[in-house]
Amino acid sequence: MRQVSDKTAFTLIGCVSLGVLAFLYWLLYVHVPVGTAAPAWVTSLPALNACLNASSAVCLLCGFYFILKGDRVVHRRFMLSALGFTAVFLVSYISYHHFMGSTKFGGQGWIRPLYFTVLISHIFLSAVVLPLSLIILFFALTARFATHKKIARVTFPIWLYVSVSGVAVYFLLNPYR
Repeated sequence: MRQVSDKTAFTLIGCVSLGVLAFLYWLLYVHVPVGTAAPAWVTSLPALNACLNASSAVCLLCGFYFILKGDRVVHRRFMLSALGFTAVFLVSYISYHHFMGSTKFGGQGWIRPLYFTVLISHIFLSAVVLPLSLIILFFALTARFATHKKIARVTFPIWLYVSVSGVAVYFLLNPYR
């Protein structure tokens, strides 16, 4: 099997990350949603997204636990599962927003600044964690575990926050759907 150079991998990761972010921007701010013509199952996607985010968080914590115990095989399984849950979340998130567009937050009072603080940090850090998670995957797949570990120390808490804050956004927004 031919080795992929770091430059090629990082260019690909950068292009994929920018492409996903550009597509999400288009989806949320330019695309006209289908709305009332959406299939009935679309309304269940926000709850599914919260479950996928929660599952990713649990897998991240389990993966962290097992790497601390020195069990790389189980660590790998949990981390790939976290990545899988995150990927399925992204597909589900795109599907929901294709049909329904953005959901307006209707809360007032102290909950409003709390919601927007969580939401803005969630959005910003999700844009950061996308390329970071692909970079640590690349270093793990190329068996450069020292570099993987170094970058994972930064990526892990960000990814965990994004997963948990995604669940929080769901519960803060859910009464206003």
